[in-house]
Amino acid sequence: MIPTIDFSCDLLTPDSSCSNVTQSENEHTATQLIQAFNSVGFCYLVNHGVPSALVDDVFKTSRQFFDLPSDVKQTYARPTNSNHGWAALEREKLNPERPADLKESFNCQSVSQVWPLVVVPDMKSRFIEFLDSCSVLVFRILDLLAVGLKLEVDRHFFKKCHSQIGRSDGSSTLRSLFYPRLPSDGSIKPGQVRCGEHSDYGTLTLLFQDDIGGLQVQNTAGVYVDAKPLPGAVLVNIGDLLQRWTSNRLKATKHRVLIPEDEMKKGLSRQSIAFFIHPDDNFVIKCLDGSLTYEPTTNREYLKHKFALSY
Repeated sequence: MIPTIDFSCDLLTPDSSCSNVTQSENEHTATQLIQAFNSVGFCYLVNHGVPSALVDDVFKTSRQFFDLPSDVKQTYARPTNSNHGWAALEREKLNPERPADLKESFNCQSVSQVWPLVVVPDMKSRFIEFLDSCSVLVFRILDLLAVGLKLEVDRHFFKKCHSQIGRSDGSSTLRSLFYPRLPSDGSIKPGQVRCGEHSDYGTLTLLFQDDIGGLQVQNTAGVYVDAKPLPGAVLVNIGDLLQRWTSNRLKATKHRVLIPEDEMKKGLSRQSIAFFIHPDDNFVIKCLDGSLTYEPTTNREYLKHKFALSY
């Protein structure tokens, strides 16, 4: 079961402090986060501070883009040497053992990328506002992880090595995902799914889902269970690099989106928005306990390896 953590805070500030939250409450929340990421790798956060109206706006403007003809969207396609822009249906294969995924995506890695302002005028402003709001939440989570892991040397350690979020020389990526309604003509390939089994690559991920559902998370017994949408919540999971950093204390859990068995659900499209958080590209990730459970690596090196398998 995926735990739910109350992030109640009247005021989230850019320095990740909450004016109405005591130190003991911070430590309690930090302990809950560590327990969730140690046992499941996922948790729901409620009262997280990202306005629901802003989430709705990003879903709406994203859908306007995905509803455009493919030749228009192709104008904003992601180049092979970049993580900005649109990826077409079956462009990505997150599980290399399956056929390519039945999904589209639009990636925002920095505000300087090319935006479809002519066809969806509000898209850039909505995404940037959303990225800024999510970043405040991210920095608070990162500080609480340091508290929960008892990093006495520097409580802001994780925040400091994620300084490039939203900048052109960073790899953190806001990704809007669209899973179109599935064809009934038998053209789905054997073994093909909407999103193949994978763990995320970076430090952590925020995921906002619509009410259609379909995401499944692998539990500690190796069984995939439904991660049902929880109204008003953001689903948070850790990625490979945080698992490496913590020498497997925290788990980067595999997850997927299968083809629905229900014929009615096959005719429904699905949306989600993920914010993938990565350390600064050249920061060297070493095991925090001083062990050599994993060889040191940089975010840039690790992403290069993973993208080569997915595209």
